Amino acid sequence: MTVQSVHSVEKDQPPRIRLLGGEVDLVTPAAVIAFAEARIRAGLGGVVANHNLHSLYWLRREPEMADFYGMADLVEIDSRPLIAWGRWLGHPVGVEHRATYLDWREDFWRAAQGGGWRVFQLGGAPGVAEKAAEALRQRWPGVEIGVRHGYFDLDNPDDAAAVVETIKDWRPDVLFVGMGMPRQERWVARYRTALPACVIFTVGAAFDYEAGVTPTPPRWSGRLGVEWLFRFAAEPSRLFRRYFVEPWSLIGPALADLKGR
Repeated sequence: MTVQSVHSVEKDQPPRIRLLGGEVDLVTPAAVIAFAEARIRAGLGGVVANHNLHSLYWLRREPEMADFYGMADLVEIDSRPLIAWGRWLGHPVGVEHRATYLDWREDFWRAAQGGGWRVFQLGGAPGVAEKAAEALRQRWPGVEIGVRHGYFDLDNPDDAAAVVETIKDWRPDVLFVGMGMPRQERWVARYRTALPACVIFTVGAAFDYEAGVTPTPPRWSGRLGVEWLFRFAAEPSRLFRRYFVEPWSLIGPALADLKGR
């Protein structure tokens, strides 16, 4: 069953624009945390997604990605090239609208500690989420963090039911799903309605960064628009196709943007 995003029915929503075939919200990192705080206080759930060139590539190839973005309440811009493209098209988008886990993680964990939030981390290889959680507890004492690795069969009903039940029993305020695109989006699209009312974030490699398994790009690299180069240097074989092949598939959507400009 498709879950409709409340973006279209709630008041005071940020502007949503269309770029390269996908829709994004003009939200700052502070606005993302404020959204989570408001939803948790109200006892409501929500889905926070993000778009970059990699997700836009998958959006045109994976039907469940479209389902996922259709239920998203906020869609962050996780791409300096996407911001530059939006500005060139005349949209009121700036560098302040770049918002992804590494941009708002300190503010998030500060809010989680102050608000007593229960955070569940789903994803990563066995042991990675646990290591990430321990590192976070040392920096943010008192924060409650549950974990479950992401190495399970997405298409096995028994595996899926066990993962959902683990999360339901833990009763999180926030659920981080870090299993990479498009796997994490498929999982949320399939099981969002079975989960408790929590704010769901898809966070990619966040647990690897927190656990120290993958080098964390310095934040100045994001501000300068060269974070992708730092990531590529760390994992060239895995990221070559993402950075040097996939973007060519967006020529068609780019031409459509120009036509509608």
